[in-house]
Amino acid sequence: MSILRLENVRTTLGRFTLEVNVSIAKRVTGVFGPSGAGKTTLLEIVAGLRKPRAGKVELRDVTLFNASERTWVSPDQRHIGYVPQDLALFPHMPVRENLLFGARHSQHLKQSLQRIVSEFELDALLDRFPENLSGGEKQRVAIGRALMTHPKLLMLDEPLTNLDQELKDRGLELFRRVRDHFDTPILYVTHDASEIVSLCDEVIILDNGRVSEVGPPNGIFTPSQISAYTYSPRTGRSK
Repeated sequence: MSILRLENVRTTLGRFTLEVNVSIAKRVTGVFGPSGAGKTTLLEIVAGLRKPRAGKVELRDVTLFNASERTWVSPDQRHIGYVPQDLALFPHMPVRENLLFGARHSQHLKQSLQRIVSEFELDALLDRFPENLSGGEKQRVAIGRALMTHPKLLMLDEPLTNLDQELKDRGLELFRRVRDHFDTPILYVTHDASEIVSLCDEVIILDNGRVSEVGPPNGIFTPSQISAYTYSPRTGRSK
């Protein structure tokens, strides 16, 4: 059974057109491609932040969008945890309030908060404001906040971009912890092949708004591409 299905989804942004027809069933799925390939646009469509012009979007067999039937589920009703590139923490709220935002009506709020605080080592940070957090601390808070709502899908948009290798390694350790300790499927966007191979069960290659290939990372990327952090799949296209 598929976790996420995008059937003939199409949207146009200026001269750019995204056309996607793909079904996702793996625990952690990577979305790989160069800047401008449509990765963030794809996440925004799934999250409900952008309405496509055509097609159908289903999450765990629930229709979120269907152009022909004029079905549209609002972002707050989709039960998706979305962590954008800028993390989108509320600067006027301390960590505790950031974590609780959006999860106040949860039946197990106290237990959820205790688990997130423990899992991501946030106890000493609860009264701090985002401006007083390091980049890694902000990331842990943002992911913890997304998981507080018990989402049906967690989406991470290029979370390790522009970090040095040491911080990338720490970030990947965090994401593996999320993968292994939480029963939440992950859609992970990046343009770094090494991240895909390290974390994901499957990868979707996006090239100029189209899906060019889908499969296991080790079956798509060559060892030289992984070690060189190249942006192109085995088709040899230079990015």
